[in-house]
Amino acid sequence: MTTARSESRPALPTRVLGALRDAVDHIARHSPARLALLVFAGIIAVVTGLLSLPAATRSGERAPFVDALFTAVSAVCVTGLTTVPTATYWSGLGQAVILVGIKIGGLGVMTLASILGLAVSRRIGLTQRLLAASERKTTRLGEVGTLVRAVVVASLVIELVLFLVLVPRFLAMGESIAEALWHGLFMALSIFNNAGFIVLEGGLEQFVGDWWMCLPIIVGGAVGALGFPVILNLAERVRHTRWLTLHTKLTLVTYAVLAVGGTLGFAAFEWRNASTLAPLPVADRVLASLLAGVNSRSSGLSTVEVADMSDTTRFMQDALMFVGGGSASTAGGIKVTTFAVLVLAIIAEARGDRDAEAFGRRVGTITIRLAVAVAFLGATLVGVATLLLLVFTDHELELVLFEVISAFATVGLSTGISPVLPDAGKYVLAALMFAGRLGTITLAGALALRQRRRVIRMPAEPPIVG
Repeated sequence: MTTARSESRPALPTRVLGALRDAVDHIARHSPARLALLVFAGIIAVVTGLLSLPAATRSGERAPFVDALFTAVSAVCVTGLTTVPTATYWSGLGQAVILVGIKIGGLGVMTLASILGLAVSRRIGLTQRLLAASERKTTRLGEVGTLVRAVVVASLVIELVLFLVLVPRFLAMGESIAEALWHGLFMALSIFNNAGFIVLEGGLEQFVGDWWMCLPIIVGGAVGALGFPVILNLAERVRHTRWLTLHTKLTLVTYAVLAVGGTLGFAAFEWRNASTLAPLPVADRVLASLLAGVNSRSSGLSTVEVADMSDTTRFMQDALMFVGGGSASTAGGIKVTTFAVLVLAIIAEARGDRDAEAFGRRVGTITIRLAVAVAFLGATLVGVATLLLLVFTDHELELVLFEVISAFATVGLSTGISPVLPDAGKYVLAALMFAGRLGTITLAGALALRQRRRVIRMPAEPPIVG
């Protein structure tokens, strides 16, 4: 009898996995946003713990907690802001931990949860599909399984291509095979995931006129910032562009307009700046401007020192960083589709149209309200963080605002003040990176005590606006 019971009873690992899956399902049913917050925070805690090990630093000494936490948040949230130099402060183990954090953050925690669920149960259940749909903005649950696989395949293929392009460049620089392979792998993941981390001593300034190095950064960063739904839609409809979704069309058009505008603006404002573009040949100026038009979307990889740029250029990049990249991408910010929806709503109001329309489609009122909420919450987070840093430091408003927007939009461009901030300021930026990567609406939903669905609606009365 005992033998029969023991044989029929599941093994301990199976029971543990079952209990864990049930717990996740329970939390997901009540608040998927809270689950996203908890999972993200848990991964950051693990990365922080690993970076706190003495073996994670080159000196063999334990890194200060605030620096380990800041770096972990920046890696998992694919930002790139640092308080210590990545190339010289962290050991090989520390850099490997950072790279894993970048990969997890780039895939997205909810997509990762779906992958784990698929591996355990060999199928994606309803809860996992809802979670993945929330992360990747997919509305048809039947497509989530395909989308999750597409996310993994697309990211691996693009990163492999970047790796194969960059390794020969590092070899041509005289690096050993091991060094070239490591630098190629790290930079490939950092570029596509718009992470902004660099393990090259001397930074990217030495490659300001290097097309072999900069073109992969421009193309890889742009593809990563478009978003996986756009990549999947383009792959499916490559022969029938008229079937592209409204989201894809808005993302491509808005991203292209902002990228071109950013490139032309950077060139115009920095062309005669003796500290940035003026000393360079014309071809190098063009390349640096092209990179600047993309890196403010979220990549944060720049061949020009931000601190040397003019005030006008930094102000322009403030605006571009705040908008960010595509939804469900490795980029941050309020997202280009949010910006596009707001512009469409303003145009419709100015024309007196009843509906906001684009490409023969109507943008719903709920979408417009969501866009307004995202933009307002993003601006509020930036405003509060800027105010706190002004209290904690004596830096100028312009420098603080740039650093704050870069953190919120998970860009990683820096004026150089992050390493010299007091601990309180570093914690503020870390919290802002976390909120920016998780998303303002997701964060608000995760922190909300309850959701309200009112059956009875109050009578309408329009207040005076403007």
